[in-house]
Amino acid sequence: MEKPYHTDQVFDKIDTLALGEYEGCTFRNCQFESADFKNFQFVDCRFEDCNLSLARLSAASFQKVYFQSCKMQGLRFEACNPFLFEVHFKNCVLNLSSFYQVNGKGTSFESCNLHEVDFTEANFSEAHFEECDLAGALFDRTNLEKADFRNAFNFRISPTINRLKKAKFSQDGLAGLLTDFGIVIS
Repeated sequence: MEKPYHTDQVFDKIDTLALGEYEGCTFRNCQFESADFKNFQFVDCRFEDCNLSLARLSAASFQKVYFQSCKMQGLRFEACNPFLFEVHFKNCVLNLSSFYQVNGKGTSFESCNLHEVDFTEANFSEAHFEECDLAGALFDRTNLEKADFRNAFNFRISPTINRLKKAKFSQDGLAGLLTDFGIVIS
């Protein structure tokens, strides 16, 4: 049985969504907390002012999906379908979420809270972390080559276990790279 196909629709203030394929759709002020998005497909969609915290993402497909001003705590992006996975975030709260082993090359995070987010073994090369709070975020064997952290803060990234070639940092952010060496910066 084929999944229903929805294109170029706006969904406003809803709290349930039928299994299907959504292309070019916009979701505004939706309450999808703890929703089950198993096998959903979102292509070139926007989520604005939505709550997706603790949503289940098993085999969900996100291709060119933009999230703005969304609450997205506790999401496990590694459960998503990796085919053409592309997401971007602006003014979102992603605390306690996980991108374990996710290929997030080129992902943009702008003015996001990323407290205790797990980036272990992920590829976030060429990613942008613009004005992001990375307090407690875990970077372990993460590819961050050419990533931009110049305006990010509260991060702790070990250069000995992560790939950082050509990554960009501000002078103010250097402390986040040196913490594991026990160096005191004043």
